[in-house]
Amino acid sequence: MDATELSAPLRAPAHPLAKPGYGKRSAPDQLPRTGTDFAHLRTREAAIAAYIDRLSEGSAIGYKALAANVADYGQQACAKSLKFLSEAGHLRLVKEHLAVADNSLRWVTRTYFSRTSRDEAWWKAYVESLRGVDLTELRRAAEPVPEPEPVPVPVPEPVPEPVPKPVPKPVSEPVRRPVREPQPAPSLAYRTLARLGRTEPRMTLSAAECAALEALAAQWLARGATPDHLTRSLTTGLPHPLHSPGAIARKRLESKMPPEPYQEPAHITRAVMLCIGCEEPETVVTLIRGVCVDCREEMEAYDAAEEKGRVIDAVPDTFRAVPARREVARRADELRAAAGLKSRPIPRPIHGEFVRPLPRRAE
Repeated sequence: MDATELSAPLRAPAHPLAKPGYGKRSAPDQLPRTGTDFAHLRTREAAIAAYIDRLSEGSAIGYKALAANVADYGQQACAKSLKFLSEAGHLRLVKEHLAVADNSLRWVTRTYFSRTSRDEAWWKAYVESLRGVDLTELRRAAEPVPEPEPVPVPVPEPVPEPVPKPVPKPVSEPVRRPVREPQPAPSLAYRTLARLGRTEPRMTLSAAECAALEALAAQWLARGATPDHLTRSLTTGLPHPLHSPGAIARKRLESKMPPEPYQEPAHITRAVMLCIGCEEPETVVTLIRGVCVDCREEMEAYDAAEEKGRVIDAVPDTFRAVPARREVARRADELRAAAGLKSRPIPRPIHGEFVRPLPRRAE
C-alpha cells in the first residue's frame, strides 16, 4: 500500500443534506488531502473536522446534525468543537443576501469549511469577494464535466487457430458444470415497475416490459419523482377494461413526465460573517476568528475547566430534553406581573424535585 492510498478520502456514512441553498460549502484553493491535515487540533476537534471534510456539498453540519451522526460526541461537544474549528481557521459561518431573477430577495446561511487552515485576513477577503457572485454560473462550474468517450481503434481480427480434437474423459471423472456469474442488481426504476402489480394487479408487467420501460422510469426518478409518486401515476385512474398494461405504462411515462428541476438564477448582493456560536452578525458584535467576545469567554472557561479535569455543569435550556421547571415558573410569574396579576411563589427544590410551598395560615 503506497502513501496515496493512506491519504485517500474515506467514504462518509449517510448524512442528511441541509435545505437547498444551505449547508456546507468548501472553501477554494485547498491543499491536497493528507493524513496530517488536522494533527494540530485536539482529538475531538480533529475527528469532527475529518468527518466534515468527507461530507459532500450542501450537507447539514450544525451541531445537532453532527451529534446525530457522530456516535462519540453529543450536541454540546459538537457545538464546542465548531467554535474551536473556527478559532483554528477551518470554519466560518456566513449569511448571504440573494437577489433572485424573479425580483425576490432572501437570506441564506452557509457554513464554509476549509481543510487548509486560514488566517483572519484570508477569510475576510474571501467573504468580501462573495459579493456579486453569480450562483448560477457557480453551480454550473461545480458540475462534473463528462469525459469524452474514447475513439474505438480498429483491431485486426485474430487468425483462428486449429481446434484440437477433444480427448474423451474417463467415465469415472465427474463432469464439471460452468459456474454462473452473479447478475447485477436491478435498478430502482426496474424494481418500481416490477412492483406495480402489488398496488394494482391489472398493471402487472412482464420482465421484458419492465426492461423496455426502465429508461423512462429512470428519467422520472432523476427529475425528483419518488418511487411512490411514480407508482401512483401509473396505477390510479385506469380505464375499464384494461387490455395492455405495458402500453398504458409507456403512454403515461411519456405524457406525464415531470419537468426538469429548475433553479432561479441568483447572485449575492451582500455577505456578512456570523458568530459560529450565537450566530450574531459582525455588524452587531465584534468577531475574533469567527467567534464573538461573549462566546470566546465561554470557550476560555470551557478550556480552563477541561484542563482541571472537570465538566462545566451549566447546560443551556436548548440542550435539555425538558427545560428546568424553575425557569418556567419564573417566566410565568413575569407574565402574570406584566398582566397586573398577583405573582405566585417560585417552587423550592427538595432532593432534586420542585415543590410549591404551602400558603400561610391566617393567624
